[in-house]
Amino acid sequence: MKNNANAVKVGEVRPSVAGRAAGGYKLSRDVSAQQEADRVIKLPGQPEVKFKQYAGYVTVNESHGRALFYWFFEASSKPEEKPLLLWLNGGPGCSSVGYGEAEELGPFLTRKGKPELKLNPHRWNKAANLLFVESPVGVGFSYTNTSSDIEKLGDTITAKDSYAFLINWLKRFPQFKSHEFYITGESYAGHYVPQLAEVIFDSNKIASQENHINLKGFADGWRRKPAGYDPCASDYTEVYLNRPDVQKALHANVTNIPYPWTHCSDKISFWSDAPPSILPIIKKLIRGGLRVWVYSGDTDGRIPVTATRYTLRKLGLKTVEEWKPWYAEKQVGGWTIEYDGLMFVTVRGAGHQVPTFAPKQSLQLLRHFLANKKLPSKPF
Repeated sequence: MKNNANAVKVGEVRPSVAGRAAGGYKLSRDVSAQQEADRVIKLPGQPEVKFKQYAGYVTVNESHGRALFYWFFEASSKPEEKPLLLWLNGGPGCSSVGYGEAEELGPFLTRKGKPELKLNPHRWNKAANLLFVESPVGVGFSYTNTSSDIEKLGDTITAKDSYAFLINWLKRFPQFKSHEFYITGESYAGHYVPQLAEVIFDSNKIASQENHINLKGFADGWRRKPAGYDPCASDYTEVYLNRPDVQKALHANVTNIPYPWTHCSDKISFWSDAPPSILPIIKKLIRGGLRVWVYSGDTDGRIPVTATRYTLRKLGLKTVEEWKPWYAEKQVGGWTIEYDGLMFVTVRGAGHQVPTFAPKQSLQLLRHFLANKKLPSKPF
């Protein structure tokens, strides 16, 4: 398969002069051209929106031809003032675009019929500039030209490639480099998120100013599906993302990957490394001053709240504020317990995919996490 990671420029016209990004940040001619090449003008079946979106590939290893696919949405208002937020799904081997963007917290949710996309009223780009990446290679539209790479995947290479992606993505979008940066995710991203945070944390100590990432914190969702869940939701997403006109609009599948897009890759059958516990990393990053929140749906049958609380107690952190309810307007939204350096939040009525089943509460949780504010303890 020919290395075509730079082919994200398909179908776009490069500007002849340097441009300006949100907030008046002046871009060089080359950077402006790269961004314009990745600009998604409009997707098939997409509702009208005012915020900008971009998608394409970022090479993470030139010699192997490894490239990760991303989809990025500027905040729906004042993007120059909002933080940058990366969302990761787990698996390992599952797509952040398929789950996170299209079925949970992204601006566009897939649906049956026409139009094929609906605007998510509780989209997370109301609170942040929102970045999704399909990681590692072999997931979704992300690819490698070195087939042996697929046999060497694991937590370590996933974190390293995700870090390389961020370094190169911020060179393509330098107007977001100074923004506060946060990482969020769910399920096996309970490995991905803190491991990537650790790589950034350690690398920042020796990185040049050009490669410094303004990491401030991370939040993890550590699935039962309640009534009202559409069991065909994933089918709608797979049909949509396999359409040639959709892939062209997203600058995706430029290498003609010889298998269809799927939520979770059946090409990844081997995982070389996964530490038995992520707690030492979390403890290290808490000591390093990062903001850490852990959240969980209280009807999650896969990772019950009691199991998460038991695990967090192993950190040995002092309890700052005991178990108490928090409110989403006049309703109890869930419960919180604050430790010295970590906040644990449950979301009432939510399963494993919290933003899917409690979208309003999850957006409220995100806004308070980004603002470093406690969730309201009284009805409002």
